[in-house]
Amino acid sequence: MSLPVPSLTPTSAAALAADLTALPYTTDAVEGLLGPVATAALDREHAEAARMAVARVLDPASDGAAPDASGTRPLAAVVGAFLLGDPVPAAALAAAVPTLGLDGLREAGLIVDAPDGTARATCDLSPYETDEPGRLWVASDQTALQRRGPLPEDHVLGIGRASLTLAGAVQRRPVDAALDLGTGCGIQTLHLLAHAQHVTATDLAPRCLEFTRFNLLLNADVLGLDRERLEERVELLAGDMLEPVAGRRFDMVVSNPPFVITPRTDPDAPVLTYRDGGREGDRLVAELLAGLSDVLAEGGTAQLLANWEIPAAPDDDGAPAPAWDARPRSWVAEGIQAWFVQRDVQDAAGYAETWLQDSSLELDPEAYQRRYAQYLEDFTARGVAGVGFGHVWLRRPAADGSQGRAWTVAEELTGPADDALGAAWAAAIARRDRLAAGTGGAASDGDPTLAVLRGLHLRVAEDVTEERHQRFGAEHPEVILARQGSGFRRTARLDTATAGLLAASDGELTVGQIVGALAALLELDAPAQTALLVAVRELYEDGFLAEA
Repeated sequence: MSLPVPSLTPTSAAALAADLTALPYTTDAVEGLLGPVATAALDREHAEAARMAVARVLDPASDGAAPDASGTRPLAAVVGAFLLGDPVPAAALAAAVPTLGLDGLREAGLIVDAPDGTARATCDLSPYETDEPGRLWVASDQTALQRRGPLPEDHVLGIGRASLTLAGAVQRRPVDAALDLGTGCGIQTLHLLAHAQHVTATDLAPRCLEFTRFNLLLNADVLGLDRERLEERVELLAGDMLEPVAGRRFDMVVSNPPFVITPRTDPDAPVLTYRDGGREGDRLVAELLAGLSDVLAEGGTAQLLANWEIPAAPDDDGAPAPAWDARPRSWVAEGIQAWFVQRDVQDAAGYAETWLQDSSLELDPEAYQRRYAQYLEDFTARGVAGVGFGHVWLRRPAADGSQGRAWTVAEELTGPADDALGAAWAAAIARRDRLAAGTGGAASDGDPTLAVLRGLHLRVAEDVTEERHQRFGAEHPEVILARQGSGFRRTARLDTATAGLLAASDGELTVGQIVGALAALLELDAPAQTALLVAVRELYEDGFLAEA
């Protein structure tokens, strides 16, 4: 089991925040202390270089130690205790928190003392910086690196790659009511408070809600919260999935749910609540996607990370394997718009390795091998060929038709993409809405959005470049590609007509005028012109073209 969650009062939270600000305990300061090599190694979860750097400052007897002329000894104590999980001199730690003091750290449950005059942290406390909301600190349970052992079942995860990926992908917009479903230590809630009037954070594990409250109190100044009245803007609810908010509606839902697929064959196997939702296979994701429609307000959106199982090909000779998106599409409730982006695919062995290493089970070789075999047996028994991982976006469209009707997009983008997809994704949704809002019941070859498209003045987006491939001596290129330099970084293969349209799209002429000119030049009949318009619509929706 993990240690008790530390607890702050409004007064002690303000004192600790003042001390960490004055130190300063920031990502830049930590890198300055450790150096770029040790910092990069620590990001890869290797701590030895960082420990050596801290020891050189804290231990006068260590090799290469120097007097603390720069005043970094207090910072080194905080880094050693709260980032590395090491015992540090209590006197050095006391110098880092003159306002709260060592007694305040003890009363908050943040440290425990040792007889040799050292103190050890009880949790991870890391600096975290973003454009919005700004410089923060995030407390969570100690990592396997800090514990030097496998994670306990009730572990509360801190700042991880998945939570950062989700935070970067969320389409930020001002909303009245937001829901952080499966809040963990509260990372998504901290982000939501920058643009939501009120946030409800839920989790099955009470320890998660305790850490979230700790982080809200500690960062109240940056978040614009009143420490004495947190409930005015934040509500913390315990419960499974959507149960705590049944009957309520939200403008925005964000979730990094416990989607990890875990074999159910061993009743004695540890269940890590931060990633295991207690369902077989990907049923948790299926339940969540189906149920989210009940909590979305009109125009409300949901964004989450998810896994989905990809079935193996049938035994029938020559039968095709099911498409990866067949099952996720079936989970979307009627009337809901959905967009799936598959970013990675792993086979059964690769998936097992990823999540066994995530929990540091390799530190127990016997348990690792046993659990590995259970993963392979489970996937084989249930006919699973692989597991996809990616983003899900859902929306209940506005009743006035301004956001169109229900639709589903599923695309596989396994190449490089920006870490922060939110702005690019929001722009893509806005372009779809632009076409839907302008239809007004018009028709063009059976598709009203094509009539809207014909009237737009478009230009090639600033980040899009052209790439041509042809053999030496060839008169014409064999392949023409359009490449995005930011956002989703898509690549589109163009034919002569679409390449010509992009070349002519400088904002002066409408799409309809350019298509008409190309039709005369290339002798395109009516079906070919419609096909060109459909291709242009896709290029517009995907961001290769923008309104002038």
